[in-house]
Amino acid sequence: MTPQDRATRSAAAMWSDDGASKWLGMTLVSVDEGTAVMTLTVEKHHCNGHGMCHGGITFSLADSTFAFACNSRNQATVAASNHITYTAPARLGDTLTATAREVSLTGRSGIYDVRVSNQNDETIAEMRGLSRSIKGHLFEE
Repeated sequence: MTPQDRATRSAAAMWSDDGASKWLGMTLVSVDEGTAVMTLTVEKHHCNGHGMCHGGITFSLADSTFAFACNSRNQATVAASNHITYTAPARLGDTLTATAREVSLTGRSGIYDVRVSNQNDETIAEMRGLSRSIKGHLFEE
């Protein structure tokens, strides 16, 4: 099985049970070994009292994308820690794209960077996620 095939099958297994990402309106665009891309269009129910996309929604998009990237090798993996920095507001109607890439994978620990941008390729947030693999796989090989 190629790394791309494994990543695709891992993502399909995760997506089938990912009620949260679906409920929030996310779309999984692509996945490969150590990488993932997801999108979300900001709707009224995603906005806070300032009329901007709630930071928790932006974080959720980044976190879900991180999850698909760090589980792309069919090894069950969870977040150990995440840190996000918001650089600009997202607004109603914006299409947000989160792109996760693996920075380091050593033993059971990984480091991933996730950039969230809008439809004009303006950076909305940057997240660094630390992962830890656990027992189990997403599908039988």
